[in-house]
Amino acid sequence: MQYSDIFQRSAAVLGDKAMERVKAAKVIIFGVGGVGSWCVEGLVRTGFEHITMVDFDDVCPSNINRQAMATTITVGEPKVFAMKERLLQINPDADIIAINGAYNEETAADFHLEDYDFIIDAIDSLKDKTRLIINACKTNATFYSSMGAAMKTDPTKIHTAEFWKVQGCPLARALRNKMKASGEYPERKFTCVYSDEPPTVQDRAVKGSLVQITAIFGLTIAATIINNYRI
Repeated sequence: MQYSDIFQRSAAVLGDKAMERVKAAKVIIFGVGGVGSWCVEGLVRTGFEHITMVDFDDVCPSNINRQAMATTITVGEPKVFAMKERLLQINPDADIIAINGAYNEETAADFHLEDYDFIIDAIDSLKDKTRLIINACKTNATFYSSMGAAMKTDPTKIHTAEFWKVQGCPLARALRNKMKASGEYPERKFTCVYSDEPPTVQDRAVKGSLVQITAIFGLTIAATIINNYRI
């Protein structure tokens, strides 16, 4: 099977020159859960070949309702390894690096963010997410961040905006409050995907989420990256 056979419809939209740039671009994504898994799948199905994925978690049964690689077969596997296998089934020639680990204060120096064209934040932890935002904005890479997708049901409420202009998202509010409290701010602007739908309130210990929301979050980031290469 030739490269052109898989991606001829991508090339019909983006053009051949853009496809060569897509093929060469280097992407790193932190978090391959309900948002991140669909983001990387969207990128690889379009023609991106150099993907580094970072996640410390294993697939569990509760992931199956919304994560691309989560099935009854992959339960118990590290998410990044299950996702890598899925991506290589889509494009066996892709260069997929799977890192079964976390991005945090202690590990940040291990990741050379300056080596990438695109950095994607799909981290859940407020502390670690803040650290990635601060560090990613010190590089020349194009950076995108996912805000909160939990407890949402209406995909028409999903938008993109510059971080400081995001409205109606509790996670964005918490991130800004944390930055104000610490006095440490991103050095430049960056785009977020978010929903301004008021969260559904349920009397449950676990925050719920649905694939029709998380996947659109992830695919919106993928689309925003891809649109950098449109004719």
